[in-house]
Amino acid sequence: MKLWLDDVRNAPDSTWVIIRTVENAWDIIRSCRVALISLDHDLGENQPTGYDLCNMIEEAVYKNELNYVPEMVIHSANPVGRQNMQRAIESIKKLNKERKERVVL
Repeated sequence: MKLWLDDVRNAPDSTWVIIRTVENAWDIIRSCRVALISLDHDLGENQPTGYDLCNMIEEAVYKNELNYVPEMVIHSANPVGRQNMQRAIESIKKLNKERKERVVL
């Protein structure tokens, strides 16, 4: 499954499941194995952002509450939000790698 997280824009094609809120995205990530997530940062006034979702995934990986890590790409036009999400994604990858190494040992 591929998730397209964006409050306004539609996905590039019909292979994506369009999700408009962080809450809905998080519910799907926890209940299904998501292969790919494309992230927008700004999801409406006073709404959680794509960065918030990255932080939720990061925390769940750190606490071993999520047994997989979806591939994540960013389609946001917000440059600061994009940088923040990219840093979080790199942290998630690092945590996941460390987790896999602990399991092997």
